[in-house]
Amino acid sequence: MVQKLEKQSFEIDEAFKQKQAAEKTQKDLALVEAALYVTGRPLDLNELCSVLKTRSKNKTRRLAKMLMKEYANRNTALEILELKDERYVLQLKTELTPHVKKLVKKPLLSTGPLKTLAYIAYRQPVSQKRVAEMRGHHVYGHIKQLKEMDLVMGERKGRSTFLRTTEYFADYFGLSHELSTMKRQLKKVFEENVVEDR
Repeated sequence: MVQKLEKQSFEIDEAFKQKQAAEKTQKDLALVEAALYVTGRPLDLNELCSVLKTRSKNKTRRLAKMLMKEYANRNTALEILELKDERYVLQLKTELTPHVKKLVKKPLLSTGPLKTLAYIAYRQPVSQKRVAEMRGHHVYGHIKQLKEMDLVMGERKGRSTFLRTTEYFADYFGLSHELSTMKRQLKKVFEENVVEDR
């Protein structure tokens, strides 16, 4: 009788521990999802670890992959992708973007900075001086804004600063990180927009 009670007590204790572990996992998954949603940009394992208040990259990686699977099984408009260098992003599925982009009220950038960004992206690496010659001296304000938004970065070479886009730029706009592929993608986008504008 005593053994039976001990066994039941052990089983209840184990069931309680399993329930607690499952609740903790659900809470952690919700934190990863919230972090990806609120930032609207790719997050690396270190950033996700800080949200989860853990040092374990393995645990964080496992949770991110669980969430990716969960989103894939839901079959919704959103997806979680794993990018280069173990970064994760929550985004709208690319095939749906053209159908809803006109509903976005506030553009990422106003026309001036967007044109400057397009010029830099297509001509990169390009000297800051060249950008100013082509777009006018007002672009220094644009460049400052683009750097603050982590869309472009500058590299000093001698007396010149050369501008190029960041990985965040490629991720945000769904472009390749490989420069020649990115330029081909941009050329296609520019050509499509010129046709649409006519």
